[in-house]
Amino acid sequence: MSREIVLPLTLDIARELRAGDEIEISGSVLTGRDQACARLFHMAERKEPLPVDLAGQVIYFVGPTPARPGEIIGSAGPTTSSRMNPFMPLLLSKGLRGMIGKGYISEEVKTALHEQSAIYFGAIGGTGALLSRSIESVEVLAFPELLSEAIHRMRFKNFPAVVLHDTQGGDVYERHRPKLS
Repeated sequence: MSREIVLPLTLDIARELRAGDEIEISGSVLTGRDQACARLFHMAERKEPLPVDLAGQVIYFVGPTPARPGEIIGSAGPTTSSRMNPFMPLLLSKGLRGMIGKGYISEEVKTALHEQSAIYFGAIGGTGALLSRSIESVEVLAFPELLSEAIHRMRFKNFPAVVLHDTQGGDVYERHRPKLS
């Protein structure tokens, strides 16, 4: 049975979630992937003001396809999270409360998630068209020249996800990794 989470993701709710929890997310998320995360990272390194406030936010690693006429968005499936590994520890230190993607993340990112009491949610790759049905609105907030990789604000309604890494260090991938003898 899924648990409903309404964003913004509070510290209390983040600390209650456990690896393996199936959830449905409603509320506003930021989007970003390789180019947008790199720009935010470099701006933060240079101590420049960021174009979006990361405090308490969840970022979805996605590069949505253009919407067809009459639709809000095209396909919007998760991007491989490990591509954002170099950027996430610093961005998490800026108050980011969670991230949504797919696949493994580095030990450094896991440590940063634990230190910042943040969550790594997983969405199922290959289901972008289905996931887009859970997106009620989309607006560009920063870096419009990056097109699909711009930072958007998306409004979710019952977006399905699984907690892959929790604030206590619980990790779905580690739990289910085969033991080599």
